[in-house]
Amino acid sequence: MDRRHFLKDLGAMGAGVLALTSPWLTTFASADATVGHRLRLGLIGPGSRGRFLLSFLVQNPKCDVVAFADIYQPSLDEALKMVPTAKTYHDYRRLLDDPSIDAVVIATPLNTHYQIALDAFDAGKHVFLEKALAYTMEETLHLYQRHRQTGLIFFSGQQRLFDPRYIKVMEMIRMGLFGEINAVHAFWHRNGDWRRDVPSPELERLINWRLYRESSKGLMTELACHQLQVGTWALGKLPVSVMATGAITHWRDGREVYDNIHCIYEFDDGRQMTYASVISNQFYGLEEQILGNLGTVEPERGKYYYENYGPAPAPAFVQMLMEWEDSLFGANTFAGSSWDPEVARNNPGEWILGKAPESDGTSLLLEAFVEAAITRQQPPRIIEEGYYATQLCLIGHQAIEEHRPVAFPDAMRIGYAPYDTPATTTDNPTIAAL
Repeated sequence: MDRRHFLKDLGAMGAGVLALTSPWLTTFASADATVGHRLRLGLIGPGSRGRFLLSFLVQNPKCDVVAFADIYQPSLDEALKMVPTAKTYHDYRRLLDDPSIDAVVIATPLNTHYQIALDAFDAGKHVFLEKALAYTMEETLHLYQRHRQTGLIFFSGQQRLFDPRYIKVMEMIRMGLFGEINAVHAFWHRNGDWRRDVPSPELERLINWRLYRESSKGLMTELACHQLQVGTWALGKLPVSVMATGAITHWRDGREVYDNIHCIYEFDDGRQMTYASVISNQFYGLEEQILGNLGTVEPERGKYYYENYGPAPAPAFVQMLMEWEDSLFGANTFAGSSWDPEVARNNPGEWILGKAPESDGTSLLLEAFVEAAITRQQPPRIIEEGYYATQLCLIGHQAIEEHRPVAFPDAMRIGYAPYDTPATTTDNPTIAAL
């Protein structure tokens, strides 16, 4: 989806609305003024995720992808099929040494994020870093502080921040269309072992890094990081503590990270956000269920549902019981509305954007990064959202490991009021220019 179609999909939402719910969209205010500008960019880690990002970058007329760095030659070879003219390096530091490169995209294993991003800042490069930002809470805080010191552009891979479904839903929530939001249930279920083919045994931990503790924190950092940010966006605040559990119950294949996790995040007003991920059953897929007393939102599906939808007929199994009892006893003792279990209603819902979803925001996130790097204007709140998304998944992992509730540490809080105050746009063009 391009920027103009994106803005059209948001419909009648005004500049003030966008400034409150999604102030990072100010990035697009300068898009017409930067026509003809080119950002020279290097990609560190052109594996499967890196090449997915690359597929959008090569379509951007304001971006020249000029170099790749990876320790694994087959990944470099695949990336060269997409950009044959790019230079290649096995040591990412040689890429950073090139003064003509303005910015880097980092899509490497989690345990390498921190050092590569710090080195990129030290080299004067703008940084797009895949989520989660770092392997530990302390690294995440230091990385954020270093970004603030440099004044360089810093984005994280939280693509839902640019997904028109989510942006419009957040405005509907702020307008009170779903009443009081009392809970969020998020989940991401798959059915697969999460393994990649390994051409040689010594490459197992390099290629399947997500499965091992020294390089990954599994489902929390790879999947939950996306959806926890959506939950706090919807609830309008950050949780104060989390309790969680995890285990390896199905894929007993030598992996060290859990194949199922369940978390409960608690807020200071008693509301809760749950997160679950099971990778041995994919029936329910992924979703964030945002529950208000007047309605429900399923943004991944692209739909919302009001509570006052018409009455549903009794479920088929209830009707069967009634018929069986009537034939046996000659009377239906369970007739009437009192025997109507509170099961999910047959409510077709409404499309958030008037149609089925078409994109997940990745292309627009990358377009925004290119714009921000060209103008050297950091969008309000965007990296702060990524910061807290990372910290929340890391504290959830800590709760799993320690088998106890864990409070969000004050030392990890940053000077940022994420949801209850207007964005500061002093150093940015206003969204009205869109």
